[in-house]
Amino acid sequence: MRIQAGFDIAFQCPTRTPMLLQLNVHPSREADLLSSDVITSVPPLPMRSYLDLFGNRVTRLEVPPGLVTFSNRFVIHDSGEPDETPPDTGLTPIAGLPDETLLFLVSSRYCDSDKLADFAWSTFGKISGGYQRVQAICDFVHSKIRFSYPEARPTRCASDSMHEGVGVCRDFAHLAIALCRCLNIPARYCTGYLGDIGAPPDINPMDFSGWAEVFLDGRWWTMDARHNHPRIGRIVMGRGRDAADVPISTAFGVANLVRFEVLTDEVAPFHIP
Repeated sequence: MRIQAGFDIAFQCPTRTPMLLQLNVHPSREADLLSSDVITSVPPLPMRSYLDLFGNRVTRLEVPPGLVTFSNRFVIHDSGEPDETPPDTGLTPIAGLPDETLLFLVSSRYCDSDKLADFAWSTFGKISGGYQRVQAICDFVHSKIRFSYPEARPTRCASDSMHEGVGVCRDFAHLAIALCRCLNIPARYCTGYLGDIGAPPDINPMDFSGWAEVFLDGRWWTMDARHNHPRIGRIVMGRGRDAADVPISTAFGVANLVRFEVLTDEVAPFHIP
């Protein structure tokens, strides 16, 4: 299938402000692009991009005083298949994990697994099989957190979500990631597009989505505790230890968000008479 995705995001800056944007498709999906993935701005501004330590594409620029709007529209090919389910094999011992996965076993800014270890082991430690543990964690987080945009806050970490029982997609992901790390399952945070393809329409405004990936049976697998069932049409933009590694924008100064619109829809197939 083909998916059209993009955004219109505007900021009001009182003075000249350096900014970083993480709004491009992740390099791992670039081969699937059917049109250019280019950020444009009004007014037009010079930009350059680089790859950060996690392999995410980051755009660097300076914004003049006033209103600036960033936009993008692109079409990407997708398999149209739902998220894959991993086989329920045994967990890989830490000594057997690839070096690059070890970073995703320790606590991070929003995934404070050190505060949740006792709970994780007492609740999930006796469950055998890697996938069974991960699914049990997803089931728990899905039932524990109540989704609420009005109650979102940028300082909420995984242990806060446990106590408060409320959050948005990033909070579901952070708690699931933290619990997995407690049990020696590497887990990382993902952000990107996830529309309503093959699912009932969401009454909330379209937004970028946050989910997780876990390392089982020698590879990374999608884990989405918010929806808690396989979804179609994920387009990953960034990966990191948690949401702190993949902010959609970073302003080195004041940049007030005044517009935020995201779209992602299946493109109807061509019909040849």
